[in-house]
Order: sequence, then C-alpha cells, then structure tokens
Amino acid sequence: MFAKAFRVKSNTAIKGSDRRKLRADVTAVFPTLGTDQVSELVPGKEELNIVKLYAHRGDAVTVYVSGGNPILFELEKNLYPTVYTLWSYPDLLPTFTTWPLVLEKLVGGADLMLPGLVVPPAGLPQVQKGDLCAIALVGNRAPVAIGVAAMSTAEMLTSGLKGRGFSVLHTYQDHLWRSGDKSSPPSIAPLALDPPDLSEEKGSVQADTTLQGDMRRLTLEGEEEEGEVQQRCGEKSLSEATEDPSVGGLNPDPTDSKTLQEQMDELLQRCFLHALKYRVKKADLPLLTSTLLGSHMFSCCPEGRQLDIKKSSYKKLSKFLQHMQQEQIIQVQELSKGVESIVAVDWKHPRKGSILEGSEVRTIVINYTKKNDLVDADNKNLVKLDPILCDCILEKGEQHTVMKLPWDSLLNRCLEKLQPAYQVTFPGQEPIVKKGKICPIDITLAQRASNKKVTVVRNLEAYGLDPCSVATILQQRCQASTTVTPAPGTKDILQVQIQGNQIHHLSRLLLEEYRLPRKHIQGLEKAPKPGKKK
Repeated sequence: MFAKAFRVKSNTAIKGSDRRKLRADVTAVFPTLGTDQVSELVPGKEELNIVKLYAHRGDAVTVYVSGGNPILFELEKNLYPTVYTLWSYPDLLPTFTTWPLVLEKLVGGADLMLPGLVVPPAGLPQVQKGDLCAIALVGNRAPVAIGVAAMSTAEMLTSGLKGRGFSVLHTYQDHLWRSGDKSSPPSIAPLALDPPDLSEEKGSVQADTTLQGDMRRLTLEGEEEEGEVQQRCGEKSLSEATEDPSVGGLNPDPTDSKTLQEQMDELLQRCFLHALKYRVKKADLPLLTSTLLGSHMFSCCPEGRQLDIKKSSYKKLSKFLQHMQQEQIIQVQELSKGVESIVAVDWKHPRKGSILEGSEVRTIVINYTKKNDLVDADNKNLVKLDPILCDCILEKGEQHTVMKLPWDSLLNRCLEKLQPAYQVTFPGQEPIVKKGKICPIDITLAQRASNKKVTVVRNLEAYGLDPCSVATILQQRCQASTTVTPAPGTKDILQVQIQGNQIHHLSRLLLEEYRLPRKHIQGLEKAPKPGKKK
C-alpha cells in the first residue's frame, strides 16, 4: 500500500477527546496490551498528530504520528500498527517467518506467497482468514511487515503451502516507514526453546550479528540514489560521533590499558544497565533471563562491538545476574524448574555515570524533605533547612540567616547547583552524554564581496552531523558552491557556507530528513519569502 509515495492532505495535532477515543480503540483492537502499554503507545501529554493522506492507489488513510514516527494507521475504519510499534511490542500480532531475500519483494509491493514461509519447529501460528499478522525474518523476531491472512492456518497446511498467504499492507523500508526516523529493525532473538545456559552455549550472539549484517545489506537495496547517499552520510557521521572516548562510548580504544576481559565486563554491565533503563518496562516483569539477553541486551550493543559473555570474567549469564542481584539492582527467581526470571528491578538504584532529569531531581528533593520531616508545620509552602540542605544550596553569607525556603526556591536552587548536561540519542546506538548546555544549530546570512549573500551554518557536530557530508548534499540540491571552514573563535567546530540564501533547503534537510526538533535550530525565519528574489 505504501510501496510508492503518498500525498498528504492534512497534518494536525490530535484533540484531547480524539486521543481518548484512540486509546479506547487500541485497547479494543489489541486486547493483549496492558493499560500501561496502551498509555505508552498513545501518550497523554506528548505531541501526537493525525496525518490524513492518500496512498498512490487513491486509498484514504489516517496515520497517527508520535515522537516523529508513525505508530498506527487507519484504513476503512480498521486500525493497524506500524513496524515502529511492532518493534516495541513484537508479540502484538501472530508472527510468521520468511527469508531475508523475500523482504525486497515485499517492499516493492508484492504479497507474501506461502512457499516463502519458514515453518518453525513449533509449527505455524494459528490464525483465521482475514486475521492481521506480522511477518519477520529468519533469526530475528522484530517484524518487518504486516499483512492480512488470505486463508486460515489449516487451509495453508492443506494446500501444501502453495498460493498467496498474506495481503501485505505495510513494510519496513516503504514510504510510510520513510516518513519516520528511518531506523532499522532491532535485533530480537527468537523465543528460546532451550534452557538459558544451553542457548548461551549455542552462540546466539554470532547469529544475531550475522542477521544484523543481512538487514544492513537489505537496508541499502532498493533505495533511490539520493536517499542512499544521505543514508550512508548519516551512518558515517553517527559512527564518528561515537568514536570520541570522552562521551563514554563503548568502542574499544587501541591504546586502552584494560584487558579484553575487563573491557567485556564493562560492555556487559553497560548493556545490562542500558537495557533496564531504556527497554525493559515494569509491565514486562517477570522477564526470562534469556529474553533479557536476546531481546534487550544484544540490541544495546553498539555497532562494531560483539557482546560475548564467555569472554567476560563471569563466563555465564546466570553468574553475572547473581552479581547484579548482590548489588541489589535486580531480583532473580527460578519460577519453573531450570528457568530463571527477573521478578523485580530497583528502578531507583543509583547508577554510576547516569544522568538525572529535572523531574527526577524534584522527586528526590521532595522525598528527602518528607522523609526527614522538614515541611513547616505552620506553613506547608515552606521547607526547614537541615545541615545537609544548607551545605548544598546556601551561600556562605546565608548559612546563619536563612532557615526556611519556599518549595519553588528550594527546587530551583537544587537544580542550579547541578552540572548541566545534555544527551543525544541516535537509533541503535548508545546515547551520547556531554556536559554543558547544547548549542542550537545556528543559521545566519552574511554579505560578501559584490553584495552577494551567503548562508552560514554552525554547530552541526553537536547533533551527530558531519559538516562535510551536509555541505556535499546542499551543493547538489542548491546547485551552489559550498565551503567548510573552521568557525571563527573556536577550535574544533566547523561551519558550512553556501552561496545565496539557502535557508529553505536547509530547513527541509534538517527538519524533514534528519528529523531535528525545530527548537534546536535558530535562523529559519530568515528564509526568502515566496515570490521574492533570494
């Protein structure tokens, strides 16, 4: 349905009543989702847009967009999830498996034929004709397409797996997927049929790495020439951004004095903590330890690194998790014979090097004041300052004069005393955390000789963008000369200079293709007005 470009009719923010209706519709259509999962999929306050469009065949489709990604689409009053949603909830639909080479055909608009199915040892999922199903590739449970079953499972088997099996509606790499952040499918290990220790011994890490290579190769097939260049430029710039050891990346340093075992221990712990912080939800508990490793920790491993527990000092996942239990981060139990599960996680456990958001700081301060009975009994809006709070937030001249503070003043002072930092997250990579405040991308117009205008862009590096790659793309699109030079008054920052007023092209590149938030770009208002000379 989205194999070819579609035409957008409208794009508007969703109303509160429509948001509640959508949440109710999702609950009715996908009853396996819990209340927390529905609230996470259809957030209550975050930006959520309704995009009405016409597919290339003329079908009227309503798409719901959250966080820049299409999460659901509605066709003829039927609600369907996108691949972005299925990557977060891979078990939402019955899943059938096919070969990686078949994906190219599906992206081109073909339906899935039954000879292309791979029958797992447990047999095919039981579905009826007309049921909505997900399609995944061998070795990875992350769906790459959704479709409607053309016949029941019994009819598929009776036919000898011949004929059309599924009418495909949406795929990874189609134009609906391209309207999002264009991230690749995560690596989600198939459901383990063996005990966790056995699955570890079978080298599932290598299988996942091979699969990622296949998926990466498929990502570049079938792309238009321009899109392919952009994607490769993006991959180059993002990989370069993670090579800086100062940002806490996981890429090995050739000069690192640590042994390979110590480096693997560090990688193992970081993948574990990253999985708990960003991938595992409370609703997922109890969680099989094998699922934690295969579905979450492996996908947290940055590109170019291979997580191999045998090369760590722990040798086995069970021993590593026992250590994490001793650190009181998790609680592990054997819910069935020979199968261990994580039954509890201390989400507030202090983690070295982790960052705190403003809301977390506020919660910590409020809990501390209540725990130590510091709220003024006569005026609930005031907080009494104990010695610890005095040392934390008061200046030297205030130590003996300020005994109480209003809540807002107390919280603001606490925030001001903390070191500001920012985090930049790229799909499939470890987030980059740096001290200080992130500078916006700065776009300015300048006059050069003969009264000619030039467009100057600075601070691209902070957002993982390579100035040289951006300059090459703009040179092709604007048909104008570009140069890359050091920004005045800086050491390591480059600026891109394009001949003429090219802010319109810059706006499209940064907002629509790189999906950067508008609030982090300044100078877009200087774009040439329609009908006026640039």
